[in-house]
Amino acid sequence: MSDLLKEVYTRNYLEEVAREFKRNYKSFNSKLFISTVLSNDWKKLELKMRMKRITFSLNKVLPKEYDKSIVVLTKSSKKFSGYQAMFFPDYVETYGRDSENITKSLDALEELTKYSSSEFAIRPFIIADKNKVMKKMLSWSRSKNYHVRRLSSEGCRSRLPWAVALKSFKEDPSLILPILENLKDDPELYVRKSVANNLNDISKDHPDLALEISKKWYGVSKDTDWIVKHGLRTLLKQGDLRALRIIGYSDSKNLAIRNIKVDGKVNIGLSLNFSFELNVAKKSKVRLEYKIYYLKSNGSHNSKVFKISEGEYSKGSYEVLKKQSFKEMTTRKHYSGKHFLSIVVNGEESSKVEFRVL
Repeated sequence: MSDLLKEVYTRNYLEEVAREFKRNYKSFNSKLFISTVLSNDWKKLELKMRMKRITFSLNKVLPKEYDKSIVVLTKSSKKFSGYQAMFFPDYVETYGRDSENITKSLDALEELTKYSSSEFAIRPFIIADKNKVMKKMLSWSRSKNYHVRRLSSEGCRSRLPWAVALKSFKEDPSLILPILENLKDDPELYVRKSVANNLNDISKDHPDLALEISKKWYGVSKDTDWIVKHGLRTLLKQGDLRALRIIGYSDSKNLAIRNIKVDGKVNIGLSLNFSFELNVAKKSKVRLEYKIYYLKSNGSHNSKVFKISEGEYSKGSYEVLKKQSFKEMTTRKHYSGKHFLSIVVNGEESSKVEFRVL
């Protein structure tokens, strides 16, 4: 993560944390806490390890009895928010996973997520006892607090970014589905976004199940339509015709791509210019994309789809002008040689056109 993110843990911030803990626990040794956090290689640590250092340092100065330390921790958390305060739930994850503490820990995570987020901390508990924890998370999906409701979905995503994957839910996501059903009409967009992201995770391992859910939800309301469209985004980008049909993109029999023109060559660091005509025989809902087949170091090609537009098109002919950057990126290295471009309309791909990268 960015160096800028980790710099939030300034001495002033740590002193503010210490003051709040001292207010709730008179024996809190502020000087020892801060010196332990900032000791040795602190400046070299990245964000996650700085967060973990704070967790370890708190353990040195909080009561040794977990049930007492968790009370102080929860009381002290209320004045801190955002990603920087995620050391609060991290403390629960690190020291509260023993079987005799699990009920206290889940209750603490429910409270702590209202101020930062327990989405990462809950996952080891799921791995340890998914049936018990998912029963609790199902109850969270009916909470009056929208942060808790979001946790019930976000915490059990099988592929949550930056988090340990939940292998059992990649294999069988059935325990997740009742939670998503409870939240699909949630009044908070923040919660509905999590439902959509969870559905998208499911679609990567169980596309048929994600499509089945989407068929039931689509057309019920604008909110569920948005969830379905966002939740099927991976399948849509892959040109899955079943996903496209669910959200109203018909086959391309009334649509035609003609006169694709592409620069014959482009230098690394510059942009490729291309154009084409979209002919619409009658008013249609159109999803328009293009696909670049990038040359890899081993001589094979890897394709990536880029979105152009989507929406209603009236009968007529439309000229589309686009450009694609070939600047070097940390996520993609360009190689000189033969590449290809194609146009994708409602999931159906045109013939490929060759160009060369120099």
